[in-house]
Amino acid sequence: MNLSRATWTDADDIETNLALLPVGSTEQHGPHAPLGTDWLNAEAIADATAEAYDGDVVVAPPISVGVSEEHRQFTGTLWVSEETFRRYVRETVASLAEHGWNRVVIVNGHGGNVAALREVTGKITRHDEAYAVPFTWFEAVGDHRTDMGHAGPLETAFLRHTRGELVREDRIELAREGASDGWGEWVSYTNLAYDSAEFTENGVVGDPTEGSEERGGELLELATQSLVKLLSAVESRDVRRPEHR
Repeated sequence: MNLSRATWTDADDIETNLALLPVGSTEQHGPHAPLGTDWLNAEAIADATAEAYDGDVVVAPPISVGVSEEHRQFTGTLWVSEETFRRYVRETVASLAEHGWNRVVIVNGHGGNVAALREVTGKITRHDEAYAVPFTWFEAVGDHRTDMGHAGPLETAFLRHTRGELVREDRIELAREGASDGWGEWVSYTNLAYDSAEFTENGVVGDPTEGSEERGGELLELATQSLVKLLSAVESRDVRRPEHR
């Protein structure tokens, strides 16, 4: 059940302790993909998983602004600090738990959120009345994961499958021409760049022309399968904290 489209009485009738919380960002995704790409993708996977899961699952409204200052030179990008993001996630999970939805998987669509999510879900689990784990969809799509860039083949493919009307197809070649081959500027295993504008002309990393609609369907299926498996493990897990040793 997606809470954004339910009434409070609908929500009151559902009997489950499982919730999915989509998180992403509002940031540049090149000239061809929308600023909301990351949260749109996360929400699509959460909705597909709730439908596929053998049991009831609540899907919370997405958190649409994340840790994205690395894209600040591109107009329309919004960001918050890691501290603000972690606090918002934690308090949202606490409100879900208040209604009994206290086993929460955070469905993430933005790489910049990863470190903050791992930290805050650990804090939630250790200190709050809930159990939470993060799930980043593009890390759970098999061999495709090696092609993850930014507004490149994977994200473009995913959008073409789920929200094709939002992809500016007439700008795909422009996006490819201004893209970089990889993320950052690496020397001695160290990334010298902090902002994406240091190494990509138009914000794109990877070749979006390799992101077909068919590939997007496969990505959605793989991510959904992975998340269904994770939800099952979360539902059955003993989440009590170990005793002091």
